[in-house]
Amino acid sequence: MAHSSSQAKKATASGWIGSALEYYDFFIYAQAAALIFPQIFFPNTDPKMAIIASLATYGVGYLARPFGAFVLGHWGDTRGRKNVLLLCMFLMGLSTMAVGLLPTYHDIGLLAPALLVVLRLIQGFAVAGEISGASSMIMEHAPFGRRGYYASFTLQGVQAGQVLAAAVFLPLAYFMPSEAFNDWGWRIPFLMSAIVLIAGFIIRKEVHETPAFVKEEKQDKVAKSPISEAFRHSWKHMVLVMFMALMNVIPVVATIFGAAYAVQPAYGIGFDKSVYLWIPVVGNIVAVLVIPFVGNLSDKIGRRPTMIAGCLGSGLLAFLYLYAISIQNVPLAFASSIVMWGMVYQGYNAVFPSFYPELFHTRYRVSAMAIAQNIGTMLTAMLPALFALVAPPGSDNIPLVVGGLAFFITCVCALAAYIAPETHRLAMDDLGNPDAKPMEKTEYEASRKGSFQAVSH
Repeated sequence: MAHSSSQAKKATASGWIGSALEYYDFFIYAQAAALIFPQIFFPNTDPKMAIIASLATYGVGYLARPFGAFVLGHWGDTRGRKNVLLLCMFLMGLSTMAVGLLPTYHDIGLLAPALLVVLRLIQGFAVAGEISGASSMIMEHAPFGRRGYYASFTLQGVQAGQVLAAAVFLPLAYFMPSEAFNDWGWRIPFLMSAIVLIAGFIIRKEVHETPAFVKEEKQDKVAKSPISEAFRHSWKHMVLVMFMALMNVIPVVATIFGAAYAVQPAYGIGFDKSVYLWIPVVGNIVAVLVIPFVGNLSDKIGRRPTMIAGCLGSGLLAFLYLYAISIQNVPLAFASSIVMWGMVYQGYNAVFPSFYPELFHTRYRVSAMAIAQNIGTMLTAMLPALFALVAPPGSDNIPLVVGGLAFFITCVCALAAYIAPETHRLAMDDLGNPDAKPMEKTEYEASRKGSFQAVSH
């Protein structure tokens, strides 16, 4: 049991750090797409179209994610969770470094945005296997009754990666002259991915393969075609995961459209780049602190109640957040960001890393979660550009229009969570079985207590 406890902690640390590093890569692109790329990769006589084009390249990364999910999900279910996570990291690190070396539109014309799109596609392909692989690895190492707590560290790592992504831009935007930042300063965060790649490889190669996957290997039960099994046996749960994954609309509103709305001159809000970048930093710092508590809460009261509350609450708060930007109220924007994104949204964000993989059998867990989740996030990928189209600079009621769309989507997510079965009391061997019965309360509490004591020692 001591060995199992050690591996659970090591797998959790590996998932946390790996997700943080990989999503640092993914989100520095998001920051750059909102803050600088409209000027250097998409020059246009119409600044509105430059903003839309730049935000669309952010969405292109999500278009590649379903393809990455099919390939990387298959890899994770047939060759192991550890192997797929290492592959994801190399693809992400190299493509991100390449963005930092790209010539701009002024240097090579239309080839610059074309190459940018290609690299964003590779990023999207690579990241498609990260959360499903890391969540499955941590969840399969975690003791019974503690899966929600341990798996939540996957998303704590993702939020930490977003903090790093924004924090790297802060001193650059604050201290560098605008001309220097636009010329070469923006490249620094992308080139720093070399460090990300080396650190991630060192950390991830130390973790062992999960007991659940090793058991499948020893019994010669590793699926030959996990994707076909997933669609054959669990297509209904995959559809529910796809709809729940539409909750990506909240970080889209907070960090992508919200950033463009606040800082792009065409909107006329006039937030300074260096000031606005503190909003996602502070919100994510709060999220990092909140996530383990919410994950632990889901082990006690279930996955569905926390998911539903997080969906509906953060959707309502999107109105307040956008309104705060519209009236140029920095303190209110900070406060609403912290409550919406840092706290309430974590009811969903901290729980899905355990809830999603628990809905599927070990044989096809990574494939099913990766495909369903990435299709859902792909559908939210073009929302920044859509928001810019339906609520362009100069239009009235931007907070009401964009906030209304966001709240409708979060209601759909909450409904999907309500329909999904509860999983927090199911044993590992029962996961993915539609006929499995949850443990009785006394049996569950005894198992959870025993697992907690084993891990503590």
